[in-house]
Amino acid sequence: MDIINEGLKQAINVLEHCAKSSGFFASGLPFPEGYEGLWSRDSMITSLGASTVETKFKNTFAKSLALLSRHQSKLGQIPNAVGDYNTERKSKITFNTVDANLWYLIGQSVFSQAYRDNSFIIKYKDNIERAILWLKYQNPNEDGLLAQQPTMDWQDAFPHKYGRTIHAHALYYSALKTFGHKKSAARVKNIMNGEEEKYLSLYDESLGYYLPWAWKDHDGDREQEDWFDSLGNLLAIVTDLATPEIAKSILDYIEKNKINRPFPCRAINPPIKRGDKEWHAYFSRCSAKDPYQYLNAGIWPFIGGFYVAALVKIKAYDKAEQELNILAQANKLGRTEEWEFNEWLDGQTGEAKGSAFQGWSAGAYLYACECVKQKKVLYF
Repeated sequence: MDIINEGLKQAINVLEHCAKSSGFFASGLPFPEGYEGLWSRDSMITSLGASTVETKFKNTFAKSLALLSRHQSKLGQIPNAVGDYNTERKSKITFNTVDANLWYLIGQSVFSQAYRDNSFIIKYKDNIERAILWLKYQNPNEDGLLAQQPTMDWQDAFPHKYGRTIHAHALYYSALKTFGHKKSAARVKNIMNGEEEKYLSLYDESLGYYLPWAWKDHDGDREQEDWFDSLGNLLAIVTDLATPEIAKSILDYIEKNKINRPFPCRAINPPIKRGDKEWHAYFSRCSAKDPYQYLNAGIWPFIGGFYVAALVKIKAYDKAEQELNILAQANKLGRTEEWEFNEWLDGQTGEAKGSAFQGWSAGAYLYACECVKQKKVLYF
């Protein structure tokens, strides 16, 4: 059996371990080796791939959506996590993210499309509408865009970013379009790509990719940074936020700067070091303090899954299959055994690190495999 097909078999095995009575846990291993809890983003990305395995994981996907819906706040915010005890809040339910609502909405759409089953969209109509309304209120500038606080998405405490982010807007564009807010979605796309109100745009033509974040302009001194956010830029391609020309430019940048090596893909480029203008004192106390480790240009295989999908989006089918093969090699690595589907790898050596049996590493791999097989990007 070739490595891609063996990877499929092993990824399903990981998802079987992640599938719990309440939905998809982030990891299939018990604490402290794994993450015992359901995260909105992890469970929904895991479900992208799980939905391609016929109806095997339909019930677990459904339970994930049900759990998130049940714990939605009165104001419409979807939990970041359910089941991971937070000592500060003294609660097993945590919020304080912007992407939880976004992934929840995308998850509802994926469930409906994958299983040709609209029952959840009907059942959770009120939850969906309140989730969208909560997002629309994250708009202090009244410009139709989202503004987030630092540490409010998957990158958490590193890097520091706020205001308009490409990660959030790629997902927001998809969610708005999916649930019929087509005029609002078109505005997000046009602004992000600099086709209207260019001063709000995140696409930088000179760099060839979307800035990770930007906020206010103070007489020409704009609050922004220009490191490359791999996931945000790849999601822009997958969701169709990026034009074909921008998509090609982004993928050329990844290839030229070898962000897909030794395995796809490093989280950011270049890594942020002490003394850089982007460095904050608290970085020294997080897992990303060293270059090429964790979020600081470490390799995240789940991002690799979206990289493969992005290549399919531009119809680079042979290249997508080649990168899928390399992604399978990454997931085959392990600290103690083969096919651990680790959370992340060393950005230079490719050494397996982080939690094993990671749901979104396996889910994104399954999703990438199906995109390559069908020669189209599913659901978006």
